[in-house]
Amino acid sequence: MLSYQHIFHAGNLADVHKHGLLAWVLDYLTQKDKPLSYIETHAGRGLYRLDAPEAVKTGEAAAGIGRVADWFGPDHPYTRARDWVSAEYGPTAYPGSPLIAAHLLRPGDTLRLADLHPQESAALAEVMRPLGAKVEQRDGIEMALAVTPPDPRRGVLLIDPSWELKSDYDTLPKAISKIARKWPVGVVLLWYPILTDDRHTGMVRTLTTQHPDALISEVRFPPARHGHGMVGSGLFVLNPPWGLADEAGKLKRDFDSLGG
Repeated sequence: MLSYQHIFHAGNLADVHKHGLLAWVLDYLTQKDKPLSYIETHAGRGLYRLDAPEAVKTGEAAAGIGRVADWFGPDHPYTRARDWVSAEYGPTAYPGSPLIAAHLLRPGDTLRLADLHPQESAALAEVMRPLGAKVEQRDGIEMALAVTPPDPRRGVLLIDPSWELKSDYDTLPKAISKIARKWPVGVVLLWYPILTDDRHTGMVRTLTTQHPDALISEVRFPPARHGHGMVGSGLFVLNPPWGLADEAGKLKRDFDSLGG
């Protein structure tokens, strides 16, 4: 459970899908002059170096953001966040979702992050300390259940586990239902991998039965290397903001051009 490190996968095509839509959501919500809460359950280390040996070894960043950065114009919030991180941390730096959120949120918004992995949590705390985030080494779902509904009540929760445990496919829909009952106005995003065995389908069927008004965004892409099991990326979104379906549709068309 604690073996996963996202540095091997940072900037891959799944990150492009997830981070592109997350940045759009945060940009849309911060256009209204009301404070916002951002909560993340599996935050990782927050900042990644795409020239690190781990990232170079898998080649996922080169096949991901290194290949498709031009899908996003200079004014897109995902591009703005990446440009900010490059200026702050160097040209090979890539932002995890905590840094994307930190860049797009405003003074008065709140940022609460969890990661159970001790090294990842320590690295996250170091990166996020100057940015006013509350970081905990803690089970992220436990944290989300404890802090929802947040103050302010407007907000976004990102659930982005490693999916190392097959039991997650059964337990996460139950947790999301509990969170939705406690926090019916929250925008909740669950990211999941699409693997060659399509093991996500039962979970998504359960979620759509429980939350029929949710948005599902799924994209397919070629495996990053021979034998790699991930062939797509999914986002399940409760209370999707107006316009997100159109943004997701545009991004899907870009992914379709890869011939996944």
